[in-house]
Amino acid sequence: MTYNDIVDAIGETGLTPRGGFHPRADDAVPEVSPGFPCATLVLVGNAGAEMWRRFNASPERTLPVDPLNSFSQRVVGDLAERFDAKLLFPFTGPPFLPFLKWAQKAEPVWPSPIGPLIHAEYGLWHAYRGALAFSARIELPEKEAARRPCDTCTDRPCLTTCPVEAFSESGYHVPRCVAHVDSPAGSECLTGGCLARRACPVGRKYAYAAVQAEFHTRAFVEASKRRENGM
Repeated sequence: MTYNDIVDAIGETGLTPRGGFHPRADDAVPEVSPGFPCATLVLVGNAGAEMWRRFNASPERTLPVDPLNSFSQRVVGDLAERFDAKLLFPFTGPPFLPFLKWAQKAEPVWPSPIGPLIHAEYGLWHAYRGALAFSARIELPEKEAARRPCDTCTDRPCLTTCPVEAFSESGYHVPRCVAHVDSPAGSECLTGGCLARRACPVGRKYAYAAVQAEFHTRAFVEASKRRENGM
């Protein structure tokens, strides 16, 4: 088994290989099995339209609760079984696994001014769906060298486009955002996706179609309201 074998298999599912790294103890990667630490972690995610097409045609699409997570569990689970790897997800918790830290070790991504990691090619239009943990040390390609796009972006439209100024250099005001999106005034954000995210000039060819953007935005609003209500 080589890294290219894993990359090819991930691509066959419609998901996107998101790099890998050899964990250290302080990376908080769970053991593959008792007494066997993870020697290689490979991240699985999405970028571009293919994942959405596969998900839209999947049996999970009609589930009333967490359909995309269920799809990810099945698809990434099949990969884990195929390669005899431990299966890890960013959405199972609390406690939640430090996927954002892992991502920054695996590929060229950095925190953006509005919070989500920005990728040198994909911009803000990507996500992580799971990870495969191996007890064997698998040879990996060198991490791609790239510069953080935000460092050369002088206008920073992501910080000035939000109609309720939910984003600033000091952070992200989630309640203000959710209240707006969940109101009639926020219909454009709801049905087309976050205006601040759409304002970013990086990776626009990977931008989600309106139906996918609305799916993610509705899920975000519903999850935020459940947390606010202690559910």
